[in-house]
Amino acid sequence: MTSFPGSPRVLKGAIVLLDPVTFTLLPNGVIALQYNPDSLTRTLKVKGATEGGDRSEAMRLTGPPVETIKLDAEIDATDQLEIVDETALQYGIFPQLAALETLIYPPSATLQGNFTLAQQGTMEIVPMLAPMSLFAWSASRVVPVRITDFSITEEAFDPALNPLRAKVSLGMQVLSIDDLSLADQGGSLYMAYHRQKESLAQMHRYGTLASLGLKGLP
Repeated sequence: MTSFPGSPRVLKGAIVLLDPVTFTLLPNGVIALQYNPDSLTRTLKVKGATEGGDRSEAMRLTGPPVETIKLDAEIDATDQLEIVDETALQYGIFPQLAALETLIYPPSATLQGNFTLAQQGTMEIVPMLAPMSLFAWSASRVVPVRITDFSITEEAFDPALNPLRAKVSLGMQVLSIDDLSLADQGGSLYMAYHRQKESLAQMHRYGTLASLGLKGLP
């Protein structure tokens, strides 16, 4: 769609997938949101001393807060249908939905392989290792996450019942150094996110006691 020529280019939010061992970008590992959500909810649960503990522990933090992110993203086939995209004509938005859904599915080949091992009498099968997921929301916010909630509301269909419009609700938990090792790239990715917060905080113009009408503290 043509927009005002002076308008800034709007960046896309995305889920970026890395190999869980080498931490290199996977093929087709950038799943961009078609439209950025109008809002994004972040919740930070403080990790501190428990109630009723030693008074000397009252102001201590035991680790980074547990941060969760929730958003609603819209997917619509209108743009693709306008340019007569053959994939959209045949499948609607099934491919976009499948790209997001497979984030929480183990590969079918791995499931088949584990079944074969079980049939051969293998007693212990190691749980499947998922790709490292990063939530990218501008250059200032690239953070490792685990998808915890996922729901899809399909809102329109073509005559073949392919979905044409949907709302995807995503819930993610930020993976901190309590979840990732500082010795590997996963922990480094989190620490880069953590340090970015500290750098941004240094740019804030803090107030003074005088601005609060106080000459000093009691």
